[in-house]
Amino acid sequence: MTDRILSETRPLAGPLRLSGRPVLQQAGAVLAGTLLLALASQISVPMVPVPVTMQTLAVTLIGAFYGWRLGAVTVLAWLFEAMLGLPVLAGGASGLAPFMGPTGGYLVSFPIVAALVGWLAERGWGGGNLLRSFMAMLLGNALCLVFGWAWLATLIGAERALLAGVVPFLIGAVLKSALGAAILKVSSRNADADVSA
Repeated sequence: MTDRILSETRPLAGPLRLSGRPVLQQAGAVLAGTLLLALASQISVPMVPVPVTMQTLAVTLIGAFYGWRLGAVTVLAWLFEAMLGLPVLAGGASGLAPFMGPTGGYLVSFPIVAALVGWLAERGWGGGNLLRSFMAMLLGNALCLVFGWAWLATLIGAERALLAGVVPFLIGAVLKSALGAAILKVSSRNADADVSA
């Protein structure tokens, strides 16, 4: 009885309320999320040693929309697809090489980033409040850059890693965070309109 009351009063994770849906619907959401990530990976600007892509925007949005658990699972599934050889990473890359090279730290950070943004969104840092949404997205992007820098530093040194793997991505991180927050805000308004209709 107590469990039923708690489950009824506890908010379902993410604006899509996926945690309360049947397993098959959740599996479908995971598949759709991996497709979104694969598409976002192909929107890239080649740079050395790490390309600029829309991956971080997709990762943070998946976390915010799916909730921290399913968001992290979705990103892990996408990375597993890459490891299996599917061309789902930037430039159609796949296999283990991207995880060992300059992009390794960023890739490893993505499930953690999705979980962080999803966790924050479940606690009110989602679409309802534009500033909090922006801050959640920005924290996710910052965490990605920290992981990316730390791994890249082991390959090319700390200062070079900062100049090549962090500084060029700072403006993009702010812009993608603002875009992500705007998308969450619009979707939140639409969801509220559907509920009130």
